[in-house]
Amino acid sequence: MTTERINPPDLSPPTGFSHAVVASGSRLVFLAGQTALDTDGKITGGTLPEQFEKALANLLAALTAAGGTPADLARVTVYATDVAAYRTHARRLGRIWKQLAGRDYPAMAVVEVVRLWDEQAMVELDGFAVLP
Repeated sequence: MTTERINPPDLSPPTGFSHAVVASGSRLVFLAGQTALDTDGKITGGTLPEQFEKALANLLAALTAAGGTPADLARVTVYATDVAAYRTHARRLGRIWKQLAGRDYPAMAVVEVVRLWDEQAMVELDGFAVLP
C-alpha cells in the first residue's frame, strides 16, 4: 500500500491527525469499534487515558490480525463521552498514540456521544485501513 498524507497550507496545522489521506492498495479492512474491553469482556481502566490506551491497543490488535500495521490506517473515528475531558488529556493521548501507532496519522475525527454500548466505556475507536 502507498499512502500520501495531505495537509494543505490553507488549513490550520494538524495536531495528531492528517487532513486527508490518499491510500492505494488492494484490500480494505473495516475495523469495528473498540473500547477498553479485556479478554473477559470487562471494561478496564478508570481514566480516559487508560481506556484510550486499551481501546487503541484493541483496534491495532484487530488490524494486526487482518494483516495490517498502524501505518495502513487511513481513517479513525474516536467517540468520547466527554470531549472536554478528551481535550484536557490530548497531550497524553497523543503520546499514547505515538507509542502504539507511531507518527503516520490517519484522517481522524473526535465525536462526543451521550454513551457507548458498555456504560463504563469513556471512549471507542473505529476506522479502516488500506492494505497492499
